[in-house]
Amino acid sequence: MGKYILYMTARPEVRGLPRYILGQSMGGAIALKIHLKEPNTWDGVILVAPMCKIAEGMLPSTAVLKLLSILSKVMPKAKLFPHKDLSALTFREPGKRKVVGVESFLIGYYDDPTRLKTGMELLSATQEIESQLHKVSAPLLILHGAADKVTDPLVSQFLYEKASSKDKTLRIYEGGYHGILEGEPDDRIFAVHNDIISWLDFRCSLE
Repeated sequence: MGKYILYMTARPEVRGLPRYILGQSMGGAIALKIHLKEPNTWDGVILVAPMCKIAEGMLPSTAVLKLLSILSKVMPKAKLFPHKDLSALTFREPGKRKVVGVESFLIGYYDDPTRLKTGMELLSATQEIESQLHKVSAPLLILHGAADKVTDPLVSQFLYEKASSKDKTLRIYEGGYHGILEGEPDDRIFAVHNDIISWLDFRCSLE
């Protein structure tokens, strides 16, 4: 990832431009890890329903997690991690799933059981991120649906409070599900997109 970022930022057409990173859901965890690894590379971070911590209701029991941890070392590719269909929790308007397409790679649309090693790595990543939230220092925009049952909006509130960023904004959308960028009524989707664009416009100086 680091080499790819260096390659992209070195391209003549983007050299000198502001650098912002956006991540949604699992991508939010990746965006945070990238920022924490290279905090001076980014002019801002935008997180949409970030997976800083998996919602308690989505986790297996402690006993099951211990068993899965052991099994992941023995049979890492096994698809034994408990699977839940997240599409109903992602799309407030079910018809929007057909618009987006079931082949999308967002977490809410992954229909196959997660491999054991992948599942345990995701848990480990969220635990690592949770312990370093105070190190988040870039200008920060967090957007989350209030009714999200996949990634907990209270965790976004926790991130907002813990982050050391002097410039930080939290937007919670009443009634919003996990997919606030694509699974909501059109007016809500436009509002979220406009919030992102306005936030960027205010901070980007392209003189």
